[in-house]
Amino acid sequence: MPLKKMKRWLLILAGSISLGLGTLGVVVPLLPTTPFLLLTAACYIKSSERLYKWLINHRLYGKFLRNYIEHKAIALNVKIGSIALLWITIITSSILFISVTWLKVLLIVKAVIVTLHINSFRTIK
Repeated sequence: MPLKKMKRWLLILAGSISLGLGTLGVVVPLLPTTPFLLLTAACYIKSSERLYKWLINHRLYGKFLRNYIEHKAIALNVKIGSIALLWITIITSSILFISVTWLKVLLIVKAVIVTLHINSFRTIK
């Protein structure tokens, strides 16, 4: 297999794995969705124009990615939903599943950092 073709397939594979992790990050609060979706877009744009167009025009990811890439902004409903799910999960985990104090503190610190990061982006209403 020629090197150029192998590189293309490796980028498609990396982009697809990244898309899977980004999708999982939608429901797992501490797994970041945005970096994985941006990595997917970067891999697809370098390997397959068709896959990149599919991603950018996807009904779930497209608007989010276009807002982020073009405006460095996140929609208000996405911010609210992300932060709410993050804190619900962190608080529930800290109360019901974690008995080690330092781990509870670590989770709360992580949640504060993620909340600040999400709020650092401009908001689209």
